Amino acid sequence: MIWKIPLLALPLIIYNLVAFDIVGDKANGWASPVMSLDMASGAVWTMSVGDLLVVFALALLFVEVLKSTKVGNASILDHMFSTFVFIIYLVEFLLVPAAATSLFFTCMAMSLVDLVAGFSVSIRSASRDVNFGGYQ
Repeated sequence: MIWKIPLLALPLIIYNLVAFDIVGDKANGWASPVMSLDMASGAVWTMSVGDLLVVFALALLFVEVLKSTKVGNASILDHMFSTFVFIIYLVEFLLVPAAATSLFFTCMAMSLVDLVAGFSVSIRSASRDVNFGGYQ
C-alpha cells in the first residue's frame, strides 16, 4: 500500500512542517547546519537542513523513477497521485509566501521530473506492447 503513495509528497510534508514552525529550529530554519567536514583543500563543507532535504528528495525521485517502470492498473493510479502532488507543489509555490524559496522550487522541479518521467516510461513501455499488423 505504501508504494501507491507518491514518495515526493514526503519532502512537501517535511518542508511545510519546518516552514510553518511546527518542527525544527525556528531561528535558522533551513540554514541550520547538520554537519561540517574539513576538506583536503582546507575548505570547510557544511551541509544544512535544506541541503539534506534536497538529497532526501533526490533519493526519493530515484525510487519513483524505478516505480514508474511497472506497467499495470496500479501505475495509472500512481501517475494520478504524482500529478496531484505536483499540482499541490505548484499551487503552494505560487500562493504561499513561505514556499517562495529556491529549496521549495527545487523540490517542485523534482516532482515535475517524476511526473514527466512516469508518463514517458509508461508510454515507452506501452508502445513496445503494441503490434502494428506485422511491422517490427
